[in-house]
Amino acid sequence: MKFLPSSIPDVVIIEPKVFGDNRGFFMETWRSDQFGDARIGEQFVQENHSRSGKGVLRGLHYQINQAQGKLVRVVQGEVFDVAVDMRRSSVTFGQWVGTHLSAENKKILWVPPGFAHGFLTLSDPTDFVYKCTDYYAPNEERVLMWNDPVLAIEWPIAESETPVQSERDACGLPLSQAECYP
Repeated sequence: MKFLPSSIPDVVIIEPKVFGDNRGFFMETWRSDQFGDARIGEQFVQENHSRSGKGVLRGLHYQINQAQGKLVRVVQGEVFDVAVDMRRSSVTFGQWVGTHLSAENKKILWVPPGFAHGFLTLSDPTDFVYKCTDYYAPNEERVLMWNDPVLAIEWPIAESETPVQSERDACGLPLSQAECYP
């Protein structure tokens, strides 16, 4: 596996080795030893799978007292995946990283605890799978405003289009009002 730092070094893009032939392909998506060598030695306690149609935006989610690290990948379709640093003590506080994840490119993204996370689906359907370092805690979940002008996330969406969102996600707070990590 290749572990590639992003513009925020704590967020890592992982390119697994893919072995393919006329039957299909095989790849390892998690190996404790290799991830540990890359300083991603987290223990995962929950795995989730979501399916969405094209144009769905999920997030930007984070849990304030039970921060979750997430190891994310797409098994069908394509997304534009975003992580926003919510750690006030970080030199990259308020900065974001975005990357395309797809079933075709097979890239995996490590989003460490302390980041808000979300994605925009670019295909129909899109299946998104992710492992978490802490359990989902609805009372601890917070939502950051996906289109906060201060963040200026460059979502691959036309200005005239509005993504499909849950009511909760559509009411996310701007960074200036959001509860953050120390």
